Amino acid sequence: MPTTVTPYLFFEGRCEEALDFYEQALGAQRGELMRYRDNPEAQACPEGPAPAPDKVMHCAMTVGSTEIFLSDGMASGAPRFEGFGLAITLATPAEVERRCAALAAGGQITMAPAKTFYSPLFAMVKDRFGVQWMLLAQPAE
Repeated sequence: MPTTVTPYLFFEGRCEEALDFYEQALGAQRGELMRYRDNPEAQACPEGPAPAPDKVMHCAMTVGSTEIFLSDGMASGAPRFEGFGLAITLATPAEVERRCAALAAGGQITMAPAKTFYSPLFAMVKDRFGVQWMLLAQPAE
């Protein structure tokens, strides 16, 4: 099996809300979902007691051909996404416009869609959870 790196995002109690949002905004496909109550080895987490049993311990979603893992983490209520962003390459400038607007609902566009030397259309948006997205249209061949 080849080595892979998979982004793992911790939504601190807002994981299901994030899954619903990304299904709408990005067409994400929800995969396997495990709740804390599903853990057959239920024990205290090293950081303290486990979050509520109905919170998401682990979930996978697929955006395009990329798998992303998500969790409620310790369900502190305050997700923090700093020092990274997720780049998504889309087929057309129209798709960049559409996905940028969808991700900006409740969030903030940090760079309005514009033509760049590396893409027919590029945009940056911080979604309602604080995740930074960079959207770029695939250059014409």
